[in-house]
Amino acid sequence: MTLIPGPGCGPCRPAGCTMDILTRRREEPMLTDTICAALSAAGLGIAGLTAYRKRFRTAARIAAYALLPVGLAMTGVLDWLTDLVFNPTVWAGFGLLGLSWLLFTVSRAAERRAGGTRKERRAAAAAERNGALAPGASEPALGSGRGATGAKAADKRKPTAASSSGTEDFSDIEAILKKHGI
Repeated sequence: MTLIPGPGCGPCRPAGCTMDILTRRREEPMLTDTICAALSAAGLGIAGLTAYRKRFRTAARIAAYALLPVGLAMTGVLDWLTDLVFNPTVWAGFGLLGLSWLLFTVSRAAERRAGGTRKERRAAAAAERNGALAPGASEPALGSGRGATGAKAADKRKPTAASSSGTEDFSDIEAILKKHGI
């Protein structure tokens, strides 16, 4: 690659000179290309030895992994990645993204602990004011809280055989749950 100095690029090379950027970018990939080529050659050698041992599927997988470094170097992904890793502005951006994610997560957790969205809370408050709740809805589900005596009382109540709504199945389950304190 032949570089032609632009205007203002002399022997002293000021800080904003494009010549420094272009030469630096051309020198770095030479080292990464060499390292990637060496890694790929070693990986392909291992794949060849594996194929020699009649393990062709494993050899194909090793060859696929071995070709990745050269492919990444040839596409320029490694240059982009090194610019990304060594740039403090990019890391500050990642920090801000992490802070944003943390704020979203904390706000969602707080919203769930508060009982849903604001719209749902307003609807529940309006329904409570209008008396839309069932009369027994505010009673505790476990009874009076006397422990085993409440469970014994629940066991003594047997559903009638004439009920056709299928509540006898649920009353048995309810009795078992009450017995275990659930």
